[in-house]
Amino acid sequence: QMRLVESGGGLVQPGGSLLLSCAVSTHTFDTLGMAWFRQAPGKEREIVAAVERTGIGRYYVESVKDRFTIYKDNAMNTVYLLMNSLNPEDTAVYYCAARGGVELYVLASEYDYWGQGTQVTVSS
Repeated sequence: QMRLVESGGGLVQPGGSLLLSCAVSTHTFDTLGMAWFRQAPGKEREIVAAVERTGIGRYYVESVKDRFTIYKDNAMNTVYLLMNSLNPEDTAVYYCAARGGVELYVLASEYDYWGQGTQVTVSS
């Protein structure tokens, strides 16, 4: 069974940065499309960013464009989310997700494997 383990969450002041990591236990990481989702209290889970299996094609939700970067390291079986210029609206539990396939997938229902989530809190 594939395992996804997120790390890197925490408390950060507005304007600060965090780097989230998601390590995946698999021998076929280079066949996986990956994504980061987030869910704030009382809100639906939403896509933050996605990357297709080669790491080249990427998607960002409008609210994080030019602030967040998703990076898939096929040599390290890890996907990262670098978050800059954080604001309180970015506060949420962030989840890593994975699935096989060649497309760029942006819906939560399209993903088969999920991590346990890591809390990101942006507050002064």
